[in-house]
Amino acid sequence: MTVGIRRVDPDDDTALLAYAAVVNAVTPEQPTSLDDLRWAGRTYPGGARFLALAEEDGRPVGTASVGRIYMYDASYERYWFGVEVLPDARRRGIGTALWVAASAVARAVGKTGLQTDASEAQADGVAFLLHRGFEVIERSKMVRLDLRGLAPPPVEPPGGVTLTTLAARPDLAAGIHAVALEAYADIPSADEPVAAGTLDEFLDRDVRRSGIPPDAIAIALDDATGEVTGWASLLIAPGSSTLAWHDMTAVRRAWRGRGIATALKRATIAWAIARGLETLETGNDEANAPMRAVNARLGYRPIPDLLTLRGPLAPA
Repeated sequence: MTVGIRRVDPDDDTALLAYAAVVNAVTPEQPTSLDDLRWAGRTYPGGARFLALAEEDGRPVGTASVGRIYMYDASYERYWFGVEVLPDARRRGIGTALWVAASAVARAVGKTGLQTDASEAQADGVAFLLHRGFEVIERSKMVRLDLRGLAPPPVEPPGGVTLTTLAARPDLAAGIHAVALEAYADIPSADEPVAAGTLDEFLDRDVRRSGIPPDAIAIALDDATGEVTGWASLLIAPGSSTLAWHDMTAVRRAWRGRGIATALKRATIAWAIARGLETLETGNDEANAPMRAVNARLGYRPIPDLLTLRGPLAPA
């Protein structure tokens, strides 16, 4: 059998669809779609993002992605890395060849390592990474809420706080970013501080994404000043009409511990039920006890953890 690896042209919809089909077959818990890949191509253009497709006798059997981790500063020493190989094409060197191709891209811009996520449900994928020198540096405790038959929860913000949405108040986008500048720095991270980025970077990544409807972004306001004190958003899973992820829930430090995060999360749950979604999923670092407690009180139940791993470039 002949195996070839080629770069995916971001304007080639046929190649993008083939790429998405492999990803979705291998990691259905982290799906992608043509629209999602197009969004990523617009948001992370040029050398910041590279997609590869492995084909065996012309049949797409594997994929790789590599590029800047946009939640970290551009100087961060590692690139993001994703790799997927269909089960019937494994243990034939295809995953290793994709790792080598991704490593060459990272090495060419001076990066010294790679970082990736993998669900514990993907035992083969985790083993592949560990065998090549990757190490687990973070563990997110993933949880799921079944919305089927669930009544919309009461949304009761604390006194002095009003909830709205970005759809109703598009002028509050900069206020959301101001919260992110403070809150992202407090997200537990293995070594590199998480950064919200510039206003435009933040909006492109966390607000303007097609899977994040403006009315699915709940915003908390201080009644006295009109200042944004927190926000929460949902990301509808690519290609799905039933599943969404909690993309972010963030509250300013001075306003924490008053029930704002719970009210915001309840608002997004109510929106999801009204939209006809069936499932919500989210995850938090093991160290993020306050948010994990909020999820537990709201009825979320554990699913396999999401591991963050970092490791070396393949030998040149």
